[in-house]
Amino acid sequence: MRPLIRTIAFASLACWLGAASAAEAPGVISVVPVTGPIGPATADFVQRALDRAESDHVELVILQMDTPGGLDTSMRGIIKGILAARVPVATYVAPSGARAASAGTYILYASPIAAMAPGTNLGAATPVDIGGPDALPSAPTPSGKDKDADKGDKSSAKPGKSDDAMSRKQVHDAAAYIRGLAQLHGRNAEWAERAVREAVSLPAQDALAQHVIDLIATDVPDLAQKLDGRKVKTAAGERVLATAGATITVAAPDWRTRFLAIITHPSIALILLTVGFYGLVFEVMNPGMVLPGVVGAIAMLIGMYALQLLPTNYAGLALVLLGLSFIVAEAFVPAYGSLGIGGVIAFVVGALMLIETDVPGFGVPWSLIAALAVTSLVFLFGIATAAMKARRRPVVTGREQMIGSHGVVVDNADGEDWVRVHSELWRARSTHPLASGQTVRVTAKEGLVLTVVPTHKDA
Repeated sequence: MRPLIRTIAFASLACWLGAASAAEAPGVISVVPVTGPIGPATADFVQRALDRAESDHVELVILQMDTPGGLDTSMRGIIKGILAARVPVATYVAPSGARAASAGTYILYASPIAAMAPGTNLGAATPVDIGGPDALPSAPTPSGKDKDADKGDKSSAKPGKSDDAMSRKQVHDAAAYIRGLAQLHGRNAEWAERAVREAVSLPAQDALAQHVIDLIATDVPDLAQKLDGRKVKTAAGERVLATAGATITVAAPDWRTRFLAIITHPSIALILLTVGFYGLVFEVMNPGMVLPGVVGAIAMLIGMYALQLLPTNYAGLALVLLGLSFIVAEAFVPAYGSLGIGGVIAFVVGALMLIETDVPGFGVPWSLIAALAVTSLVFLFGIATAAMKARRRPVVTGREQMIGSHGVVVDNADGEDWVRVHSELWRARSTHPLASGQTVRVTAKEGLVLTVVPTHKDA
């Protein structure tokens, strides 16, 4: 009996020591860099990082942010991931000199923990895909306190010039969205709405004073130290952070994120679309070459996939494809340049309309559009030159090739003349008597019979 009691006691002690050591083991903090314009690649990267953090049971996910803004759909995808996360999430604007402008401000407000490094700023959260800052409708001042603040910030709260319904709807929607995020975490909702309606910004110290953020930290270890013991609400319930002495890991973008970042740049998407179109045209013009068709099909599909992830204007896409079609058709239809010129105009206008946003980093530059247009004209000129050379080339097959060819009489026995033309024997007839070995020229072809004349009789 005593050995059994001893065994149970040792087992209980071992379990208790194991649980104690597990409880005392430092947790893991996952730092996810969010830099540059926020697009589909960034949204995919953040969502997968949150999923991985949940499966690895990390203590805290820190989105270290430095962004000028980004696409609305990508921003909302990140916010949905943050709100649905079962692990605590902190958005940290760092290092010093970084910013969380436009879409970054929304993400900061959506995070359970909002922090900034000294020398950083946030704000300017007005939607810019409705025509830029000059198209913003003016908004009434929410309170007397903010009215006093406006006196020292007149440059950032200029009344808008456009009062169209769509602009007002988008601004009101964005204001309601960020106000809801502010109320969710008990932050300054009035200033959040001003950031949308008036595009105002705040430095880190003022953001802390106005309760826009929760704390200021010099770096990630400092942030982890200050968050230790803090209660945080997650989708799985409230948690108490144990971040003091936690292991800090940085999530690096993998090949998928880098690939998405490349193809979802509007300039790359337009180039892929153009290359894909011309590759397919080359394959149709030269069946059996295979390589142009393979490259064209792959480039076209990747370009289309990238465009469906971006805020694409499909009228602009149709104009781009129509312009390319006109440029190619110019080489086959005697339109005297009208199709080619019209195609270039349609391509340029369509490329300018292609992406429906003014967000920095998501526009198609004029220089690229001009380069692609010139390349298309060179392509058109090359096709037209090749067609003209082919038209001037003598016919080498068929009935037309036989007319005018020279041959030699090989037999004229039994009233039938046989001539050798292009190494082939043909039955021949002639209005002139023919002799074996005589050189003749073909003047006509009827069925399998050639009409010939002696070369010395040709006049």
